Amino acid sequence: MDFCTLGMFIIDDIYPPPSAPDQTPQINIIGGAGTFSAVGARLFSPPPQSKSVGWVIDAGTDFPSELRKTVSSWETGVLFRPRDALTTRGWNGYGENDHRAFKYLTEKKRLTAEDLTEELLASKSFHLICSAVRCSELAQRIKERRAEAFGEDLPEAIIVWEPVPDLCVPDELENTKAALSRIDVLSPNHEELGALFGFEHSNGVERDAVERHAAELAASGIGPKGEGVIVVRSGKQGCYIAHSSKDKSNCWLPAYHTDQTKVIDPTGGGNGFLGGLSVGLVRTGFDVIEAARWGSVAASFCIEQVGMPRLTSAAVSDEAERWNGVSVGERLEELKGRNESDHVTSAVEG
Repeated sequence: MDFCTLGMFIIDDIYPPPSAPDQTPQINIIGGAGTFSAVGARLFSPPPQSKSVGWVIDAGTDFPSELRKTVSSWETGVLFRPRDALTTRGWNGYGENDHRAFKYLTEKKRLTAEDLTEELLASKSFHLICSAVRCSELAQRIKERRAEAFGEDLPEAIIVWEPVPDLCVPDELENTKAALSRIDVLSPNHEELGALFGFEHSNGVERDAVERHAAELAASGIGPKGEGVIVVRSGKQGCYIAHSSKDKSNCWLPAYHTDQTKVIDPTGGGNGFLGGLSVGLVRTGFDVIEAARWGSVAASFCIEQVGMPRLTSAAVSDEAERWNGVSVGERLEELKGRNESDHVTSAVEG
């Protein structure tokens, strides 16, 4: 396994913002942070590499057969588990500036380190979405279980932590800093990062605030050796990368979509970004800039429609796999080929 998420599978109902009265609610949509992150990793993993993408689905008594068929078509390393209850379902309501409100409609079943099979436990990267305290506990338990199962010689896995929005509040700032030494990548969005410091972005993405807040967290030391990063997902402004190591420069990277008419539904874009980022880190030897480009491309596919991107052709013979009718590799090359001076902005610490 190159990637394993402990995020959940959720069946979503999605409601558009009041400013879009022509859009109708979308019901029974494949969703969940775990699902989008798995798809983000899967986009860069055509068969047989698709089996290296690990995740868990707790399929309730109401699980639709058409959703199972769609998931199976991706040929991932998914673990389907029967659940003697309803599948976890969620309500998503959007406001302006991509603000999202979310609530559960059925009882959730969250994943723990004890849910991981040996195959999933051996993954080279893990995506966690949880509180700061739970992040510390999960990261430690994953480490313990890996040592129990495989001994001390198995290389350390890359831990990517996505904090939950509801607990990005000033009272959680110290818990957040305490969790940083147990992970390799912290990735809030700009609103979540600001909220940790009691700051609200009132006019889109205020880059100065993002850089200031990211610098404070990075200075606390990210990763067991202090060589981790914070990657702040900032919607159409792209992402900001701040290193704990002072030997490396911080920078902004662009989002793939510069034309916002291409963005149909931002649900799951950030989760998809982290799936692409995670496998990018694994396969590039922790090249954060390149992996963030993978994340940006993964996010671009996730937000072009309501729900999941569509696998439109399989990787057979010499034909590249296509999602939404587009080659993922070609989109990545396009992003990398854009004029560097126009799209990568260094940020001076201070």
